[in-house]
Amino acid sequence: MNKRPIIFCSALLAYACVYAQEIPGDSAKIEILDEVVVSDSRFALKREYSGKTVISIGPEELQKYSGRSVAEVINTRSGLEIAGSRGRPGEVLGVYARGGRGRQVLVLIDGVRVTDPSSFAQEYDLRYLGTDNIESIEIIKGAASTLYGSNAATAVISITTRKASGETTSGHFESSMGTNQSHDKQQYKLAEFSSNARVDGTLGDFSYKTSFSNAYSDNLSSLVTPGDEEDEFSRFQANLSLGYRFSPKSSLRVYGNQSKLRSDYDESFGLQDAPYQFRSEQKRAGLAGIIGYRNGDIHINAAVSEFESENISAFPGTFRGQTWVVDAFNKYTFNDKFYTLFGINYNKEKAVLESDQSFTLLDPYVNGVYVSGTGLNLNAGLRLNTHSEYGEQMVYNLNPSYSITAGQGYVKVLASWATSYITPSLSQLFGAFGANPELEPETDRTLEGGLEWATSDRFRTSLLYFNREEENFVFFDNVAFMYNNAANTVKAEGVELEVSWLASEKWSVSGNYTFTERSGDSAIRIPKHKLNTSIDYSFGEAGLLSLRYAYTGSRRDTDFSTFTDVELQPFSLLHLFASKELIPGRLNVFLNAENILNEDYTEVLGFSTRGRNLRLGFILDL
Repeated sequence: MNKRPIIFCSALLAYACVYAQEIPGDSAKIEILDEVVVSDSRFALKREYSGKTVISIGPEELQKYSGRSVAEVINTRSGLEIAGSRGRPGEVLGVYARGGRGRQVLVLIDGVRVTDPSSFAQEYDLRYLGTDNIESIEIIKGAASTLYGSNAATAVISITTRKASGETTSGHFESSMGTNQSHDKQQYKLAEFSSNARVDGTLGDFSYKTSFSNAYSDNLSSLVTPGDEEDEFSRFQANLSLGYRFSPKSSLRVYGNQSKLRSDYDESFGLQDAPYQFRSEQKRAGLAGIIGYRNGDIHINAAVSEFESENISAFPGTFRGQTWVVDAFNKYTFNDKFYTLFGINYNKEKAVLESDQSFTLLDPYVNGVYVSGTGLNLNAGLRLNTHSEYGEQMVYNLNPSYSITAGQGYVKVLASWATSYITPSLSQLFGAFGANPELEPETDRTLEGGLEWATSDRFRTSLLYFNREEENFVFFDNVAFMYNNAANTVKAEGVELEVSWLASEKWSVSGNYTFTERSGDSAIRIPKHKLNTSIDYSFGEAGLLSLRYAYTGSRRDTDFSTFTDVELQPFSLLHLFASKELIPGRLNVFLNAENILNEDYTEVLGFSTRGRNLRLGFILDL
């Protein structure tokens, strides 16, 4: 493999670290120093006071992925690998954060945890999510169980949907179409379509929002087979939200949404074309209330979700599940130095398996943040997991940091010691496929230490080391043909480097590098080295060119024809995004060129990957 691209990009990141301190900070500002993060403490605090290297993805960045999936966006961030996100739309996704597994990543939508209790590992299916109705994404890596409960062991992906416009009536319409082709079949046939429409507004103290979106693709086979028969994918979403503001600090919002997806797939044993299909529907209704008072506010987030899925294959099955979630917490600010949070979380999960099965969790928790004003900052918390099957388990988080003013910026040293707790899923305990009622919960310990440096409003870089140990790791034992707890300790450690640099009013550079080492099992689909870089150029009146480079290092995967592990070769991908505002504030057109060098590579053994593809679309705001 030609290593020049990765060497060049690594040198570029290093050059940015050295050169950025010489860039003046009095022209177009990114306001790096004033960036606010929320997820690591649930308080809106300046990043300088946070003891985590929180990843924030805003509307401008999400626009570069118009028509694409949330999984593709997340896959470009440090410490995260979403296997399947580079392949045919609709393929099953594997979420690996810091060398962990999908069940160790918790997804939140507007503050509510979303998990599918009928799945084998309580994971949320990211195939449900496009970028069209999303305002922002925050990702905190490491154990966050004290604030968010079970499953928050390696990362929390917190998604905030778009809020209603402040205008009486506002409309947002987006549509795109493009190709969906492999490396060796560059026919440039239109085979992928995406569209969404949103109408929202505010009438006095009342607000409303409704949106619809759909995506469809074909022309690409799920597996690499001699027949290469195309497999279709479709997704539909509908959302309705109504809100009322009782006072400047108190409000109530009720909402409902429905998502449907359908994905064809093939027979993975023997890699043969097959008329298989996966169908899934998710319904959710909930409310979000805030009661404000002097120096604090009470938050109540509650939702009920229903999941129903069907596998139409040689081994057919129907899966149904329900979740009830209530998270109530009180945020109180004593002064500009001391912030406290007290809460209680109730979660009930139910799945229809051989019979109806369910469990509940009732977790009281407390968290505090201290900002000294002289450099020392501390974020600490406790949570008592109370599980109907396993009793009580305490988890904790201790996250100190120290920031020093350096010129117009700061240098921050940070550390974290945290634990997390993951209970087996209902399917692992009571399902029809290898269930084991004797499974023990998994416990994780995560240690982090790092440095963040910001100079002026234009540059920030961070370097972080993480170390995690997993006890009672749940795995599928192919010999006993059932789920078991691992007798050994699984360990994962690594380094994450991030850089963000506004070189001038027109040029900006960002990038990240991740090194991950996992021991104790086969560590399939987890690359040891991973690099992402992006160079953006602003031109004319509201025009943008963005060139993205992604390197994925070697990793192991399982060959299910022999049940042995094989090594997959590294690969590099180059993408281009271009957009131009034709009518200021109204009409924007964009072009997405994916894998522009038409690289031939394997992401998941036996599965198709996308070659060079083009997508053209528009965004209209009224």
